[in-house]
Amino acid sequence: METTARNEFNRLLQAMVDSYGEISDLLFVPGKLPQVEVHGALESPALGEPILTGAHVEAYARVVLGGNAKLQSDLAATGACDCSYALAETCRFRVNIYKQNGHHAMVMRRLATQVPSLDALGLPPAFKNLIKEKNGLVFVTGGTGNGKTTTLAALLNEINQTSKVHVVTLEDPVEFLHPQLKSTFSQREMGRDFFSFPDGLRSALRQAPKVIFVGEIRDRETMEIALTAGETGHLVFSTLHTISADQTIHRILGLFSKDEEQLVRERLAGSLRYIVGQRLVPKKSGGRHLVTELMGTSLRIREAIELGENENRRLHDIIEAGSPGGWHSFEQSLLKAYEEGIITEDTAMQYCINKPTMRQRLDIANGHVHTLAQRTSKPGAMTPMMVVEAAPPPPPPPPLPVAPLQPAIKTEPHPGLLKGILNGFI
Repeated sequence: METTARNEFNRLLQAMVDSYGEISDLLFVPGKLPQVEVHGALESPALGEPILTGAHVEAYARVVLGGNAKLQSDLAATGACDCSYALAETCRFRVNIYKQNGHHAMVMRRLATQVPSLDALGLPPAFKNLIKEKNGLVFVTGGTGNGKTTTLAALLNEINQTSKVHVVTLEDPVEFLHPQLKSTFSQREMGRDFFSFPDGLRSALRQAPKVIFVGEIRDRETMEIALTAGETGHLVFSTLHTISADQTIHRILGLFSKDEEQLVRERLAGSLRYIVGQRLVPKKSGGRHLVTELMGTSLRIREAIELGENENRRLHDIIEAGSPGGWHSFEQSLLKAYEEGIITEDTAMQYCINKPTMRQRLDIANGHVHTLAQRTSKPGAMTPMMVVEAAPPPPPPPPLPVAPLQPAIKTEPHPGLLKGILNGFI
């Protein structure tokens, strides 16, 4: 019976994977047909399947869980659990099974079979500097589904190709299987090889690693151990669900109490090496384009972290000033993609963080005349003033006639007037 259910489920998965070229997720929700996500939009492939019921999804979930007591306990206790599932010789999935409206539902993230490289992802050359670090913390941040794990897999792959070190990964679940090349990989999966990130990270420190990858830092305890690991000679990679460098700093500080903030600021200023932010944005030609923010460390960065930001000390401004070293903000990445014709102006505005700055830069890129025409073409915009060419000046008036000069008449002074003037002198 179990074999029949598994075979039937695998047949459905294979048909869904084959239905479209670039599928990121498979969704099983009662009341809907089986769905796939293609470039951020949900589609229901014509597979001849009936609309899913709660019983259908629960049966599929049992196949994925495979009788794992820990996963079944998590699902019963918290209403959700994470695991992995493999479709033989085709692909692997990261799976989240959860309860909604009293029924099971399931989302399966399709994982790439090949470990990507930095060049294949089109990441800027400055990203290769991340793996040159020997200790400290490197965070890759962004929302769910924006490729954080893929970027980290590419970074670890670069280490695997170039360094003879022990790499320990703590994942929930394992997404990319790294081959044993120059580096030695120990990949541990939550719920199968360890049962909490704090315990797994403590254990990793005793496994002689040079590089540690923590799938996600979710709580204060894990962050505390990660800080310690970065301070004691380990290079720690991890992810956070934040959208910018300054928000990442605030999220880390928010895991600790107010009394601990200054100490954490000092520790973070000393151990932080890089923060990478990334977003997948729609391209003009279809599909999605990766835009990134990259912040390294410098005296000004450490000062901003330790003392806090103010009018003269903003992380965003320091990042943009570091462009000669490969640092860049989201606005700079979006503007570059717009100027290269990859994305639209609306996309650049929608996905930027500092909208006034982005607007100003787009106006400069477009040119004043183009921008004015674009704005006045929108509904409700003011009609531009009509400019009329000035009329030619009127001809000068004709000269006035000049009267002929009359000869001067010689007159003699009055005798009495002359006598009065002489008497006045006397």
